[in-house]
Amino acid sequence: MAKKMGVTMEVGNDGVAVITISNPPVNSLASPIISGLKEKFQDANQRSDVKAIVLTGNGGRFSGGFDINVFQQVHKTGDISLMPEVSIDLVCNLMEDSRKPLVAAVEGLALGGGLELAMACHARVAAPKAQLGLPELTLGVIPGFGGTQRLPRLVGLAKATDMILLSKSISSEEGQKFGLVDALVPSGELLSTSRKWALDIAEGRKPFLRSLHRTDKIGSLSEARAILKDTRQLAKKIAPNMPQHHACIDVIEEGIVHGGYSGVLKEAEVFKQLVMSDTAKALVHVFFAQRATSKVPNVTDVGLKPRPMKKVAVIGGGLMGSGIATALLLSNTRVVLKEINPDYLQKGIKSVEANLKSLVSRGKLTQDKAGKALSLLKGVLDYSEFKDVDMVIEAVIENIQLKQKIFKEIEEICPPHCILASNTSTIDLNVIGEKTNSKDRIVGAHFFSPAHIMTLLEIVRTENTSAQVILDLMAVGKAIKKVPVVVGNCIGFAVNRTFFPYTQGAHMLVNLGVDLFRVDRVITSFGLPLGPFQLGDLAGHGIGMAVKEIYAKAYGDRMFRSPLTELLVKSGRNGKINGRGYYIYEKGSKPKPDSSVLSVVEESRKLTNIMPGGKPISVSDKEIVEMILFPVVNEACRVLDEGVVIRASDLDVASVLGMSFPSYRGGIIFWADTVGPKYIYERLKRLSETYGGFFKPSRYLEERAMNKMLLSEPKASSRSRM
Repeated sequence: MAKKMGVTMEVGNDGVAVITISNPPVNSLASPIISGLKEKFQDANQRSDVKAIVLTGNGGRFSGGFDINVFQQVHKTGDISLMPEVSIDLVCNLMEDSRKPLVAAVEGLALGGGLELAMACHARVAAPKAQLGLPELTLGVIPGFGGTQRLPRLVGLAKATDMILLSKSISSEEGQKFGLVDALVPSGELLSTSRKWALDIAEGRKPFLRSLHRTDKIGSLSEARAILKDTRQLAKKIAPNMPQHHACIDVIEEGIVHGGYSGVLKEAEVFKQLVMSDTAKALVHVFFAQRATSKVPNVTDVGLKPRPMKKVAVIGGGLMGSGIATALLLSNTRVVLKEINPDYLQKGIKSVEANLKSLVSRGKLTQDKAGKALSLLKGVLDYSEFKDVDMVIEAVIENIQLKQKIFKEIEEICPPHCILASNTSTIDLNVIGEKTNSKDRIVGAHFFSPAHIMTLLEIVRTENTSAQVILDLMAVGKAIKKVPVVVGNCIGFAVNRTFFPYTQGAHMLVNLGVDLFRVDRVITSFGLPLGPFQLGDLAGHGIGMAVKEIYAKAYGDRMFRSPLTELLVKSGRNGKINGRGYYIYEKGSKPKPDSSVLSVVEESRKLTNIMPGGKPISVSDKEIVEMILFPVVNEACRVLDEGVVIRASDLDVASVLGMSFPSYRGGIIFWADTVGPKYIYERLKRLSETYGGFFKPSRYLEERAMNKMLLSEPKASSRSRM
């Protein structure tokens, strides 16, 4: 069959018209596909030689759903009329209300709009292991082609709300159990069974069922209301700052109370409102921003091919090293883990085992695959296994002399094509590699902790790193299911540098008399998973102190110096590591605020002595967010100005994946543009007049505010660290 984009119809001698969607790779429902479907269904309904219809997708896939590029166009132009009319015109009128029976032949996947088309058919026949789901909420909208009405009528309300609210897809096997799939047949028999099924309906041997008119799975109104009440509680918990979950429940309820067709009309109206919401704009932005990270000028566009990485060595089996080793093993890569003595090595291997075990116990990995992964690991105490490795990742403590020594040693022992990577988070790569002669092979591979779970990989290049090495590391990143973002070389790179004011702003607030537990609460209700103080506890305050010195050297002119961390450690609190920081950590229970830490806070306030007139300042929650996150935006502006990232959206992706900045706010730059550069500039200017240089607006922010430009707009000429 033709591989080009379009919709075809073939009428067989049996009187069945087979309508096929073709838009590789996943047959997404772009506007031309939707027009094509309308045309073919009209044609099939009118032709006297057509008794029944089968809808299917080309290339072993039904359809991956609505074409998300259309959302992007709508957001760029602000023109909602770019959204095709589908729900009533096509799905209700031409498909579900067709006088001729229609059967969906589903294989591979039917997601979002794809599943919604299948549910409007009068029966669904599926091949094994097809993926079925409605993931629309992850993009800030709701199912818009009738999914909120038909799914509950096919699988029952409890299962439907679970699938839609959590964007959970199910297999065709589970679909059959719940009534979403009418028959499960081998792939080779899919079309013949579907044709026969359609004819059986046409000739009265099987029931002619319209999903929207079914009520047998809904139960009584009081049962339905009880389920919806629980669902609303769940929505409050999982999506406190997003509109689409609650809107979706309202739309489902409308259909249950006033009938399916009323539900469909309300769904269409709410869908259009949500498409234009800030949440949808942010989530769609992050979706495309993540795709854009794989395009790196002069690296991915110069005809190079990534080289295979068959064997990788990791030096250091601590928290980071063992996490990196775990991620590599899971992608079927042979790993050599090197430590300095048998005790440390044993510990490192045990950590890898524990990582795999926890994935198995959480159902993310089979026992079998965990065993296979572990069999690819070899622990060593010297460099003899390094003679044939394709890459080395150094993950030892942040000590310049030690790292320089290691790089000199591995340069001598490893093959000349081997990539020499460091997982440093703060030290300049040029310093790490200054004693070697292979500067073109030196690159930063900065993972975020825990490395086998967090998805960001910052690839740090110096002016000497070769394009081939960057491309190879990008390919490794993808193979181990990370999102690689290529950044320039500076202290803290993109993410840690952008966010170093995060903790400092929080420390300033506390020294100004604000309750530290309130600061954490305000930041988590903004949407970050942990407030700055709990984050410090988790990372360990020893690290915080070491890193602070490095940042002070580089960015001292805009640092707020607070003795709080030092005082905390002096009082025997290292953070989660020893069970006590700002919070108390006990196994099996949630971290509890430790009120006895207030004496340490008091001591810090005495030493900094910055409270105006010695009295605590009074601030609103909004001001707390601004005093902590606007300095972060300010540093992000410097990162953009210096060309540390290729494009502003790369910093958005990095902040979402590396710092867990809420994706529904679009990333740090997107959020700042939504708030408005002028407002941020004026706020920081006022704060700096009161509290000093920490808040002083950067030149880039000032220029953008004055010229009424967005922070994300590309610069005309750019100096770059790339």
